[in-house]
Amino acid sequence: MNGSYDGAKILVTGGTGSFGHTVARKLLKSDVAEIRVFSRDEAKQDLMRHDVHDNRLRFYVGDVRDYDSIERATRDVDYVFHAAALKQVPSCEFFPMEAVRTNVLGSENVVRAADRNGVRSVVCLSTDKAVYPVNAMGISKAMMEKVAQSHGLNNPNAQTTVSLVRYGNVMYSRGSVIPLFIRQLKSGQDLTVTNPDMTRFMMSLANSVDLVEFAFQHAEQGDLFVRKAQACTIRDLAQAVINLFRSNAKIDVIGTRHAEKVSEALATREELSRAKDMGDYFRIVADKRDLNYSVYVEKGDVTQTHYSDYDSHTVDRMTVEEIERLLLTLPEVNAELTSAGIDPEATSR
Repeated sequence: MNGSYDGAKILVTGGTGSFGHTVARKLLKSDVAEIRVFSRDEAKQDLMRHDVHDNRLRFYVGDVRDYDSIERATRDVDYVFHAAALKQVPSCEFFPMEAVRTNVLGSENVVRAADRNGVRSVVCLSTDKAVYPVNAMGISKAMMEKVAQSHGLNNPNAQTTVSLVRYGNVMYSRGSVIPLFIRQLKSGQDLTVTNPDMTRFMMSLANSVDLVEFAFQHAEQGDLFVRKAQACTIRDLAQAVINLFRSNAKIDVIGTRHAEKVSEALATREELSRAKDMGDYFRIVADKRDLNYSVYVEKGDVTQTHYSDYDSHTVDRMTVEEIERLLLTLPEVNAELTSAGIDPEATSR
């Protein structure tokens, strides 16, 4: 990572997930001293240990819900990537308090432990579902953002910088729709789509890691970073997958699921009114007002009406051909094409 973390010790919570694997591989190309992978699942840790052969990896079994376990893991650490979360919308709908315990209270434990142990910087990973949330997962992540930003509000002289990143769908991450589409194609099934006109932001795992790295390099207390992204309809995404795999599969519309949005927003108009455009990124500066309640209730911001939400329905929308080209940048898609006897290079021409 551009040498920024040479000699550093880095902790990744939820480190056995898709993001953890990607960030670990990238960090190990630098002279990082140690990467601590913190998660609950020892089986996934064992798989990662055999998959990524490097003695700089250290595996910590623990749960962000348990303060003592995360406090031990943050000792003598320089940077923390906080990726641990409950992310599945249905499970959070059925068990909302479990989402609260992991996404809200667990995040508070991470921030508190990092502050206690003098960690330089913590970046917390959030989601577009936290913007105007309509489901328990989004609500819990919105509260996680508030918990992270309250660190600076309540500790103006804190040595640990806590910031946030927010992104949309990460392509080919665990539980995402693209692997599902490919499995359906390989099984000879039609592709199931909830609402073909639904739009989503698209981001690769590599871009999600770049976003977190950008936050580490530029964050001040409480900052929230958003990477600008293109969006597409789910119909066009499904058609792009069908085209790449030279399939005759159809698109089967099954209807919008409970607690599912038709579009997602990465930033609200209120946030954009105080955001700084940094090229590929928006830096949304934290509200740094102190505990003076009159500032909240007696003053406003006349500029907010001049902005629109950064929404997947209104940003530039990719064509099917553009989606195909984007999918071909994913190593996982290329591997799936190769296993299906399709030359990815020939497909891209």
